[in-house]
Amino acid sequence: MTKQLHLGAFMRPVGIHTGWWRYPGAYADANFNLHHMVRFIQKLEEGRFDAFFMADHMALLNMNIAALRRSATVTSFEPFTLLSALAMVTQRIGLVATATTTFDAPFHIARRFASLDHISQGRAGWNIVTTSNPDAALNFGLDDHMAHDERYRRAREFFDVVTGLWDSFADDAFLRDQESGIFFDPAKLHTLGHKGEFFSVRGPLHVARPVQGWPVIVQAGASEAGRQLAAETAEVIFGSARDIEDGRSFYADIHNRMRALGRADDSLKILPAALVITGATKEEAEQKEKLLDSLVHPDSSLPNLSMRLGVDASRFNLDAPLPELPETNDSKSAQASLIALARAQNLTVRQLAQIVGGYGGLKFVGTPVQIADSMQEWLETKASDGFNIMFHTVPQGLDEFVDLVVPELTRRGVFREAYTGTTLREHLGLQRPANRFFAPQARAAE
Repeated sequence: MTKQLHLGAFMRPVGIHTGWWRYPGAYADANFNLHHMVRFIQKLEEGRFDAFFMADHMALLNMNIAALRRSATVTSFEPFTLLSALAMVTQRIGLVATATTTFDAPFHIARRFASLDHISQGRAGWNIVTTSNPDAALNFGLDDHMAHDERYRRAREFFDVVTGLWDSFADDAFLRDQESGIFFDPAKLHTLGHKGEFFSVRGPLHVARPVQGWPVIVQAGASEAGRQLAAETAEVIFGSARDIEDGRSFYADIHNRMRALGRADDSLKILPAALVITGATKEEAEQKEKLLDSLVHPDSSLPNLSMRLGVDASRFNLDAPLPELPETNDSKSAQASLIALARAQNLTVRQLAQIVGGYGGLKFVGTPVQIADSMQEWLETKASDGFNIMFHTVPQGLDEFVDLVVPELTRRGVFREAYTGTTLREHLGLQRPANRFFAPQARAAE
C-alpha cells in the first residue's frame, strides 16, 4: 500500500501570515467568529483532513503596541470552548487543542481533554506546550518566567500525571446495572497518588477513561529538550522544518531517539507546518504571495523579529548581518531557526525582519500539481509524514487547498479517498494505549 499523507489544519490564528486578514476577500474577524469557524471546519472535513489544530496563547504577544494594534491575534476563542462547539457540527475530523504545562494544573488538563474526547466520540488531541512568552508569567502571579529546562522537566512530569489520571478507570469499569443498583466496579478504579518534583496529585479522575484511551499526544518543541520530550511522549510532532533537508534531518533524529527508547517508528507522525499558496499557474501563485507580503506594515516587522529572537532587534544595525545573540529563555528552537536562515541567505537584520514580519517558515507556492509533487517528495523521502497546513488567507486559501490540492493528492493515491475510521487515532494509524493499571503494558508503542 502506498504510504499515506496526513494533513492537519493550523487554525488559530486562522492565518499565520501577518497580512492574512488584510487580503482581499478575507474574513477579517475570523479568529473570533463562530459561524466562520463552523464553515472552515466543515470544509476541512469535506477535504478529509485528519485534524483541526488550535494553538493558544496565555498572554498578548509580547511586542510593542504599534505592532500589536496591527495583529489579528489579540482576540480569539479559548480552545476547549470552541472545540466542544465544533464537535457538535462535525463527525470525523480530529480536534487538537493546545494546553500549557507551564501555567495549568494536570488535573484540569486531564479532565478537560477526557471530556472533549467523550463529547467528540474519540477525536481529541492534546498539543503539549511549555509556554515561551515571558509575559504569560505575569498573568499567573509570577514575576519571572520559569527557566527553559525547568519548563521541560515540569512538562515531562505533567504528562505522566495527566496520562495516569486518564487511566483511573478500567475501560469496563462502568456496569450501570439498574437491577442490582451497582453503577461501577470499585476493583476497576485506581487512585494515582502521585508525588513528584512539581506536583502532588491524589486522583482519581472523576471522568470515564477517554474513548481513545488517551487523546492523541501532540508536541511542538524543537530544542534539544523539546526533541527528547517528543521522542519520549509524542504521537504527533508539529514540526518547523524550513526545507526538505532540514525535514529529513529532524525526522531521522526523532526516530533515532525513539528507537533508543524502544518505541516503534509507526507510533509517531511528524507534520511540519507549511504555508500553502496555490494558483492556476506558478506565476499566479507567486503574485498572491507578493500581494500578501505587501500587506505587512513596517510597524510589524521588527517587533515580530524581536519576539521570535527573544531580544530587541531594533537596537541592531538594520543593514548589517544579524549579530551573535545571547541565549534566550523564550523559544530556543525559534531563535536557532531564524539565526540559521539569516546565516544561510546572508540576510541583513532588515531583510530578516521583512521575511519574519509576514511568515518566515516553510512555504509551498505553485500549482496544485507542483504542491503535490513537493508534498509527495517529503513523504517518500522521510522528511515528514504529512503537514500542518496554514492558509494564506481565509476562506480563499482554505477553499483552494481543499478544492484543488486535495484532489491532486488523492489522484496520486497518497491521500485518503474517504475516512475509514471515526477517531483521530484511527485517522493517524495510531494504536489505542492499554491502561497501565489494568493491563500488562502501559502503552503499545513502548
